Order: sequence, then structure tokens, then C-alpha cells
Amino acid sequence: MKAHLKSGAPAALLFASFMFLQLIILRMGNQAGQGFLPAGQQELVYVFLQVFVICGILLHALLRSALKSSPALRATVASVLALCAVCSAYMLFAPVDSALYLAVTFIAVFCLGFTAGAVYLRMSEYCGASLPVGASMGVGYSAALLLQFLFQLQWLIRPAVAVLALGAFALLGSLILRRGPEAGEPAEVSSPGKLISACVIASALLLFTAFYSGYIHHLQVASGYGTYNVYTWPRLLMIPGMLVFGLLGDYKKGRYLPLVTLCFSVLAFLNSALAGKADAYRLNMCLYYISLSAAVAYYNLTFWHLAPGTKNPALWSAAGRMLDSLIVIPLCLVSLTEASAGVVLSLNIAALVTIIVLMAVNGDFDLSGGRTKAPDLTMSEDEALACLARRYSLTPAEMRVFRLLVLTEDKQAAIADELDLKLRTVQANVTSIYRKTGTATRSGLVQLYHDVQKQ
Repeated sequence: MKAHLKSGAPAALLFASFMFLQLIILRMGNQAGQGFLPAGQQELVYVFLQVFVICGILLHALLRSALKSSPALRATVASVLALCAVCSAYMLFAPVDSALYLAVTFIAVFCLGFTAGAVYLRMSEYCGASLPVGASMGVGYSAALLLQFLFQLQWLIRPAVAVLALGAFALLGSLILRRGPEAGEPAEVSSPGKLISACVIASALLLFTAFYSGYIHHLQVASGYGTYNVYTWPRLLMIPGMLVFGLLGDYKKGRYLPLVTLCFSVLAFLNSALAGKADAYRLNMCLYYISLSAAVAYYNLTFWHLAPGTKNPALWSAAGRMLDSLIVIPLCLVSLTEASAGVVLSLNIAALVTIIVLMAVNGDFDLSGGRTKAPDLTMSEDEALACLARRYSLTPAEMRVFRLLVLTEDKQAAIADELDLKLRTVQANVTSIYRKTGTATRSGLVQLYHDVQKQ
């Protein structure tokens, strides 16, 4: 057990530092433009914050695909992280009612999105290395929520927040810039159908939590409650929620997580629909945060597991986070609190039906373990080589050399003749292959190929 916790410590620290920074930067970003922008434009600031987050994630995925694991990519990530730290320091102490604050906010949030791409990719790599990412996510998210709840960016304690933020940036930089974990078993290829299904289910879950939040607002009005601060105690229920759902995501490869997530969503809906309005508001707030925890755990862990089996892991590892921001945009433009309670209740039902149908089609209700059973057949040559190419980011030129290295006993000179290449070009490819795969000999490459073929 101690070894299990120790192996997941870097992932937990990485996610905790990032989530803490994300929570405080977005919280400060929501204040941008106050006293400077007209009320109608001020409401759009949060929408633009989400757009900039998505753009940052997409830029990271694009650069990661172009630069792979080169020193240039590491330097770019370090520069973006440093710029984000400088912008955050300005936001923490500068007055919000200026155009400069607004501009700095958008830069900081764009850098935050770029950093999110790097963090989510690393969490996916931890997942590929068979580390307990669910528990790490739960611990990291919970620690960040607790810190935000304790401080809540009050003026008197902002120096303390600045110190914590500086420590979080330093910790995040040291963890994200170090070499990633060694890959474990070869990742199963993620089919387009799986990816599309995961996107639609995650979107439906996020929409349900939004619709449910809108319905809670109507219950609040009916119950006679005044303004309810979302940073008070019901939000703390996300802490045990994230811990439990994170551990559930590690248990038997998350086989039970989709069904449990659905059960809590249904429970929240039934309580809101059937409980007496005078007594339901506080309980619904609690159920809202628990169901939100389940939705976040679901989309994070689902895409972290699927990403290693795609052609662009940097994009798909952060797909859930992008969907989270993407869903916010139309919901901010069309306020659910202005719709009638009946309309919002109907939207809840539609979202739940969509989730149930898609989970059934996706096989999420099959708890027998058949979906995770290892295949009985040995991989073909092409399948094994394709798996290795994805796993180690080998280029097409490197793969042509790799194929002849593991399937023949030809010398490098003969391989050069076979591929109509110069000998030094083949030698450069071989050196790159050794570096990417972490092997030092040709026999090591052959063993690596046979190990993958037997999976």
C-alpha cells in the first residue's frame, strides 16, 4: 500500500499544484473588467476566458505534435509557465478596473490552457505507466479545493496566496519538465467510435450538471433562500467525492465508474424532482457537488485512459477539459435561470436519457470484465509495429529502419542499400530509435518488439 501511494505521489503533486493555480487564476479572471466594462460586456468575460483556455490547450497539442519531446518544446513549456506566473502575480495585486488587467488576464488564462495541455498529457502518461492516476487526481483536486476554500483570495491574506502560488508554479515546473514515466503495457488502440462516445457522454454529464444547477436555482427561489455563496461548505463535498471517485477509477481499470456516476446523477435528479421544495435546496446543493465530482472524475480518467491509444495523445488527454470549457460557452450566453423550472427539468431528463443510452451502447453496464480482458490472439507484425510507433513517437523514416532492424539480421549498410539511403542517415535513425525506446542494443529492440506482439 505504501509503495502504491509513493508511486502516485508525483502525479498527485502535479495535479494539486495545477488545480490550485487554475482555481485561483480563473477566480481572479472572473473579476477582470469590473468597474471598467459595461455590465453587458462584463458578463462575456467568463465566456472569453473559456475560449482562451481551449486555444491554449490546442496550441500545446499542435506544438507537441510538431516538436515531439525536443528541447525546443521543453523551453516553450518553461517560458509559458514563467509568463503565466508573472501575469498571475500582476492579477493578484493590481486593481481590476483597467484595460491592462483585462489584457493580462487573457494572457494568463491562455498560458493556463497551454499548461493544462502539458499537465493532462503527463497524467495520461502516468496512466499508461499503470500508476494510480485516479487516486492521484482525487488527492490533487481535493488539496487544491481545500486551499482555495481556506483562502478565497481575501485581501488580507493575498500575500499568503502569492507565496502558495509561487510554490505551486515552482513545483509544477519541476514535475512537468522532468522526463515522463516509462511506458507500461502497449496501449490498446482507441477507435473513433470509442472517442466519439466518450465525448458525447462527457458532454451529456456536463450538461446535466449545468441543467441541474439551473433547476436548483428555481428551488432556491421557491424555498425562499437568499443568495447562496457557492464557496461555502457544500462545495467541500467535492473533496470526499473526488477522493472516492478517483479511487473507484483505479479499481479494476475504472469498470464501475460510469455506472456509479450515472447512479449519482439519477439520485440527484430524483431528489430535486420528488423532494419537498421547502426542504430540498441544501440537500440538492450537496448532491450537485457530488454529481459534479463524478462527472469530472469520469471525463478526466476516461480520456487519460484513451489518449495513449490515439495518434495525438496531447489533444485527447485534455479533451474532457476542453469539453468542460466548451459547454460553458453556450450556457453562459443562454442563462438557464431565466427559463422556467419545467423547461430546465425537461432538459435534465433529456440529458439523463442520452447518458443512459450511450453508456448502454458503449458497454458501460457490462460489469463482467469482458471489455478489459486481454486478447487471446498474438498481434500481427503490422499491428505490433504500429503500436510501437505510437508508443514511442517514431517517425515514418525511423519505422522503416526499425522494421528491418527487428525483422532481419541485415547490417546497417545493407539496410541503407535496401532503403536507398545513405549509411549515416540510417545510423542517425538508429540512434534516435535507441533514444526514444530507451534501449541500447539491437537485441533489446527485438525483445521490445516481441514483448509488444505477445500482448
